[in-house]
Amino acid sequence: MTARRGRLVGGEPVAHEASGVAVRAGVDAGDRRLRQAAPVALIGLAALAPLVFDAGGDVLNDMILAAAYVVMALGLNIVVGFAGLLDLGYVAFFAIGAYTAAYFASGFWVDAGPDGHGLSILVSGPASELPGIHVNFLLVFALAVAATTVAGALIGVPTLRLRGDYIAIVTLAFGEIIGQLAANGRDIAFLGGTLTAGPINIGPIDKLDLPFLAPFDAVDLRPWYWFALALVGLALVVCARLRASRIGRAWIALRDDEVAAAVAGIPLARAKLLAYATGAALGGVSGAFIATYLSVVNSEQFEFSFSIFVLSMIVVGGLGSIRGVVVGAIALSALNSYLLPDVLAPLPSRIGLDFDFAEIASGVYGAVIVLVMLLRPSGLVPDAGRARPRHAATAHSGGRLRSAQSSNAS
Repeated sequence: MTARRGRLVGGEPVAHEASGVAVRAGVDAGDRRLRQAAPVALIGLAALAPLVFDAGGDVLNDMILAAAYVVMALGLNIVVGFAGLLDLGYVAFFAIGAYTAAYFASGFWVDAGPDGHGLSILVSGPASELPGIHVNFLLVFALAVAATTVAGALIGVPTLRLRGDYIAIVTLAFGEIIGQLAANGRDIAFLGGTLTAGPINIGPIDKLDLPFLAPFDAVDLRPWYWFALALVGLALVVCARLRASRIGRAWIALRDDEVAAAVAGIPLARAKLLAYATGAALGGVSGAFIATYLSVVNSEQFEFSFSIFVLSMIVVGGLGSIRGVVVGAIALSALNSYLLPDVLAPLPSRIGLDFDFAEIASGVYGAVIVLVMLLRPSGLVPDAGRARPRHAATAHSGGRLRSAQSSNAS
């Protein structure tokens, strides 16, 4: 009995094991601090990038669109990557956010206001004297978030009793309904006007006019980029905090096994509705920003292919991985904005072929996705959290086994 106590308490092996645990804990803490500091450093470098490029050039324009796509992909990742709910109609939230900006920051409602001279709310400068409705852009953002959150909750209601492919069909139908309303809204009477202008552009939409800053313009794109980067940073913080929260753990449990999540007491209906509403809100914010940046909105922007485009970003990057979604969104945005039109488009003529490369652009996207799925089935930057429970369980069971063996040997 005394010898056994010496080996367990006073012996040297226990001291070595304790020091090893302390070293591993210190290494893990250092790695955790490094992982937390890396995104901040990358965003800081990204904030300096516009100083290298032309203030009104195509490169900066592509970077602004890429940042907007990152926000949209992060929103869809909440629905598909966190909660495991396949959404094929995400373009609907992009459309709702964009039309919210068009309704409340343009001359679309020409007869609005007293005597039809226009209505302005917290807007200064020339926009306050134009016909239509002109609301401060921060309020437009809030309206876009409210509208898309309600729409996301509404689309979630029919899916509460559905699973798998049936959810995909419902979301696909919702996206097509919104797309058809946008395309044919010119024939639908609404509030003394029409619901939309169909394929005709609604615009110009008011430019960003933030407090204490000069109004944004189309000549200097750097303020647009910095604002878009701020949206990306905000979306990253929201997604990271949500994933680590109680509702985030409920979403992951729902994704891994819905039956087990229900048995564990997770309110499935509430979790699904919150996932749809939160993801839709980020899509609405991005849609309102893109509409304001491009200064026009029309129904041709909201086709089904755009939903697949955003979904491809999170599949290529890594389902459920926040870092992977950012990488996937930037990669596919670069492919769409630069590689296809500027690098690959002249290729057929150089090798003696006579066809328009834009006609097979969808095939190129498909080939890229197939290639990534063959080489990296979990995405370019997989979600480490999916593998962590298995390793943790293995280590825990191994530790119990070693303890039992030590006890038996004693």
